[in-house]
Amino acid sequence: MKFRYALFALGVFLLSIAGCRADNVPLVEVKQAAEMQAQGALLLDVRQPDEYAEFRAPNSRLLPLGQLSSRMGEIASYKDRPVVVICHSGRRSARAVQQLQEAGFTQVFSVDGGMVRWAEAGLPVERGAPQQ
Repeated sequence: MKFRYALFALGVFLLSIAGCRADNVPLVEVKQAAEMQAQGALLLDVRQPDEYAEFRAPNSRLLPLGQLSSRMGEIASYKDRPVVVICHSGRRSARAVQQLQEAGFTQVFSVDGGMVRWAEAGLPVERGAPQQ
């Protein structure tokens, strides 16, 4: 188990180095994001509720970008754990990553291409209002 965690941590570190844009927003490809989520990362969707209901990644958590700063306490337990942020195409998630970094989140990544690329890659999606 220790080896698996060490390997995961190394992968996250390498992704953060390899996937950085000039604006310091680390990027991950959709398949990397799905794997990170499977390993325990929070997949945070920062779109609006109607967009989320249209289609979303399974087991993602909705926290619209406009509410992120006021509701950041809801995800505080992930401050030192991997958080993968997704939106429609990648713009809002990049802004969310910057906000999270400024708030002290240490392992945050933006999904390159967002839900558009997620769906194009054939990864699973859910549709309709999420069940409470």
